[in-house]
Amino acid sequence: MSAETDFFDTNVILYLLSEDAAKANRAEALLASGGSISVQVCNEFVSVARRKLGCDWAEVRDILSAVRALCSVRPLTVEVHDLGLRLAERHGLPVYDATIAASALDAGCSTLWSEDFQDGQIIDGRLLIRTPFAADSGPPRP
Repeated sequence: MSAETDFFDTNVILYLLSEDAAKANRAEALLASGGSISVQVCNEFVSVARRKLGCDWAEVRDILSAVRALCSVRPLTVEVHDLGLRLAERHGLPVYDATIAASALDAGCSTLWSEDFQDGQIIDGRLLIRTPFAADSGPPRP
């Protein structure tokens, strides 16, 4: 598995702000390897960081800038939206989670790092869900 095939859900980025050093370090190591995120992930991060975590705008911009330096950012297109709807219906997923999976599939990723799905779940026969903090998720790649 290479970093180009990794896609990160919002919760991975949010763990950069965690008071749990092990989780923050794990998130940082995963993101440092590179991969992809979507505009939706960026927007969800801003919403939670501002509303729930009390981050100021400068901190939000700094974190997003660092993440975008490591990860390519995928657009949210009508095609991704439509795929997300199909995934939501087919797999019984909430629409926002399904749209994240659709973005990962659209990016050609084979791994989606997220806590919002079942670890080991496979979406559309080609996207493996990995929980960053599961015991079997292995060490971060160098």
